[in-house]
Amino acid sequence: MAKSSVMYQCSDCGAQSRKWAGQCADCGAWNTLVESLSVVPAGAKTARFAGYAGTTQPEVQRLGEVQPGQETRIPVGMEEFDRVLGGGLVAGSVVLIGGDPGIGKSTLLLQALAAFSARLKVLYVSGEESPEQVALRSRRLGVDADQVCLLAETSVQRVLEHARRETPQIMVIDSIQTLYTEVLQSAPGSVSQVRESAAQLVRFAKQTGTALLLVGHVTKEGTLAGPRVLEHMVDTVLYFEGDAGGRYRIVRAVKNRFGAVNELGVFAMTDKGLKEIHNPSSIFLSRHEQPVAGSVIMVTMEGTRPLLLEVQALVDDSQLANPRRVSLGPEQNRLAMLLAVQHRHGGVQMSDQDVFVNVVGGVRISETAADLPVLLAALSSFRDHALPNNLVVFGEVGLAGEIRPVPNGQERLREAAKLGFQRALIPAANAPKAGIEGMEIHAVTRYTDVLEWFTGQGPVGFRQS
Repeated sequence: MAKSSVMYQCSDCGAQSRKWAGQCADCGAWNTLVESLSVVPAGAKTARFAGYAGTTQPEVQRLGEVQPGQETRIPVGMEEFDRVLGGGLVAGSVVLIGGDPGIGKSTLLLQALAAFSARLKVLYVSGEESPEQVALRSRRLGVDADQVCLLAETSVQRVLEHARRETPQIMVIDSIQTLYTEVLQSAPGSVSQVRESAAQLVRFAKQTGTALLLVGHVTKEGTLAGPRVLEHMVDTVLYFEGDAGGRYRIVRAVKNRFGAVNELGVFAMTDKGLKEIHNPSSIFLSRHEQPVAGSVIMVTMEGTRPLLLEVQALVDDSQLANPRRVSLGPEQNRLAMLLAVQHRHGGVQMSDQDVFVNVVGGVRISETAADLPVLLAALSSFRDHALPNNLVVFGEVGLAGEIRPVPNGQERLREAAKLGFQRALIPAANAPKAGIEGMEIHAVTRYTDVLEWFTGQGPVGFRQS
């Protein structure tokens, strides 16, 4: 049997101590000793896992000689959730789902378990709610959860005892911050408790082939609470985006060992739970009856899916000594950089203007394809010059004023043409040789070309800088 002992490890230098102290004896840092569990094998020579038998002294192998096992996927039946997971749950995988309180994590997982329970054995472990509360939610959602096994428990040892006895194929832990191991003395939710509880659950999932879904709390900054090592231990990390009080929910994959990263699933919250949105572009586009200044439609790639979004900008005279730069969607620092490019290479000065940029629907954009739409939206608002409703824009803007290509240009154009857009302003390197049927494409290489094209758009009057 392995012997366990409680140790205290410095989070800065990694030094270990048998007793807690306010200061690390090795590096001198204060309040960095964290309780951890040290396991010493007692005479064990081999370790055997499901699908793999190894020794404590593994042999070196050539990569070409290693035969990968067959990946077994379990489709959820919810197309948007399956898309984010990469096609479904993989047997033995561990998925971590984070999001703000009340955004729909437990609702989504209860709906998924109800869909699974018709053909697989599932176990729902609730550490935050009583069985009566979970039953009330299932009835409110109208899901058929009669075959879902439910356990209200917070001790990880007892959870694993029940799991070994019930042998579920899919297990949900709601949430990992409520579990604790009896070996450690710290409170549930602490760094050491979360790390050790997750380690035991991950070990169980890999040994038995059980697909495990963990619910994680988030901090006020929006990141998963607890040690960052938790995200490294799991196979997939999903984040809920959007306002908990709003109608739409976005689930994004920020890590996935079995699928594409940054894949997006879109849901609408209803009185019957989360409903899938199969055409997300339709909910993110306002489609104004008349052209509106400061509004530009862009095409972004979220994983493998092209998505049309509306970028809005408002530029107004500032009453402050330091004009505001507010960006909801694109990165704030990138907005300041783009405005500097606009001034240096376009001669458009907005140093005395407040600039507000927003992506409709609350979607966060990290790719550089939003550069050109953001600049055009700001310029359109500043000049009070509306752009055509049937126009889409994408492209990266360099510091030298060049318009750089972005990946998957033709896929973006085809998606825009499918939704009825007839004009496109794109980087020259993304222009398709054969063109896109029914679409007029204007290719640009520098920001000065964009300004020349913008000046020729319609008779709307300009406000000089």
